[in-house]
Amino acid sequence: MVKSKYQGVLDLGQELSIKNGDVQEENGILKINGTANTPYEKNLLWDKIKELGGESPSDIVADITVEDESIFHRHTVKSGESLSKIAKHYYKDPMKYKAIFEANTNILSNPDVIHPDQVLVIPNV
Repeated sequence: MVKSKYQGVLDLGQELSIKNGDVQEENGILKINGTANTPYEKNLLWDKIKELGGESPSDIVADITVEDESIFHRHTVKSGESLSKIAKHYYKDPMKYKAIFEANTNILSNPDVIHPDQVLVIPNV
């Protein structure tokens, strides 16, 4: 059953609160669609699809739209994080912390000082 193979994708969709989600299985092909909050969340879903089905799975069709394309994501700061750690997580490059700082100068005055529970814009770079 294809749906059970991709249960991890469906679980992730629930965890991310994907809007307008719909899942149908027809002739051995799982068809899913919905709206992710940000491009980052859409990427997470596609990464999970590839993890479970391979690089070009033929047993799933996904139509995932994005609600807010103006940013890459919104990140809630956790204790012990720094802008460079956050940049490494989202961009695989800690030096892109400057882009995050610039996108958040409305709440940050120093790139070395962030606080838990601050919500940072992660810009498209």
